[in-house]
Amino acid sequence: MPETEDRDVDLVRTSARELARRFDLGYWRQKDKQEEYPWEFVKAFADAGWLGAMIPEEYGGLGLGLTESAVMMSEVAASGAGMSGASAIHFYVFPPAPVLRHGSERMKRAWLPRIAKGEILMAFGVTEPTAGSDTSRITTRAAKIDGGWLVNGQKVWTTNGQHAQRILLLARTAPRVDEKPLDGMTLFFTDLDRTRVTVRAIEKLGRAAVDSNELFIDNLEVPDDDVVGEPGQGFRYLLDGLNPERTVIGMEGVGIGRAALGLAARYAGERVVFDRPVGQNQAIAHPLADAWIRLEAAELMAMKAAALYDAGQPCGKESNAAKYLGAEAGFEACDRAMQTLGGFGYAKEYHVERLWREVRLLRLAPVTQEMVLNYISTAVLGLPKSY
Repeated sequence: MPETEDRDVDLVRTSARELARRFDLGYWRQKDKQEEYPWEFVKAFADAGWLGAMIPEEYGGLGLGLTESAVMMSEVAASGAGMSGASAIHFYVFPPAPVLRHGSERMKRAWLPRIAKGEILMAFGVTEPTAGSDTSRITTRAAKIDGGWLVNGQKVWTTNGQHAQRILLLARTAPRVDEKPLDGMTLFFTDLDRTRVTVRAIEKLGRAAVDSNELFIDNLEVPDDDVVGEPGQGFRYLLDGLNPERTVIGMEGVGIGRAALGLAARYAGERVVFDRPVGQNQAIAHPLADAWIRLEAAELMAMKAAALYDAGQPCGKESNAAKYLGAEAGFEACDRAMQTLGGFGYAKEYHVERLWREVRLLRLAPVTQEMVLNYISTAVLGLPKSY
């Protein structure tokens, strides 16, 4: 794992902040309103090399650690880009992890440099409408054929489906067995062939600039070369990306919370009611101060998780806690910002409502807060499994 020094983190923080803030709040309001993918923003980060943050230099990336990448993503969110900007960059940085760790040398050399340059956008096909959080019960199946596999099934909440050229796709290649329910699933990194996959956009509450979709897969042919690692081990390969992604989700929540908190603090200092700034009232000031404290604490947990990951140490409980705390602290900061602005907080012109809508997603995805608590209850506290 790459070693991290404070000066590296500071440089990443400063550089990412400067780049992200070239795109103002008006840019993001327009992208949200028009439901337009933020290609200009992605290109700016691609040109600066940031899309390959965690891809090793030998494959065209920067070879940075999770610590630096998490800081970068927090700055993206804190710029006012929210999840519309964070998700657009996030899907270049983290979903390729199983390819990097378990893909063939041919696969890595063919695709990782192109991902790092922003030439390839990928989608992530795991969640299914009938399985929910129980991934062991997915029903998308891949049957072996000569030279490859034939995939049929359905996915839901697939990000980037409208624009992606490739998809990291999980399918069952063997029946589910109760004793080992997570065995028998295979991970593919393959073309998102629109002649065999129907992509249908989902209308949703927030993050309108980055699409979410239903996928209907009908006899998609996948060559053997597109299998990631060994058949039947796909879920285990996905786990390599879960801890770093949860850490970064926590940091993105912190970033969004800070963006909203900054807007609220400025408003509270300038808005005069009854001959005094509203921020002079403790009923306004104290909730904002409390939000700041919670955001700082959430970042510390995320940075601890990232440091453990970069050192090659177990970080499951810290990563899950970071996701939980970042999502909660981010949402509370946005909610208090909305209360601070009152009716103006509800108006799109002031941007808080967009951040509030987008940060709400982090309580649900990529894992719910309840599932985090289930993990901590059993894996950390040793309590009986409740599900």
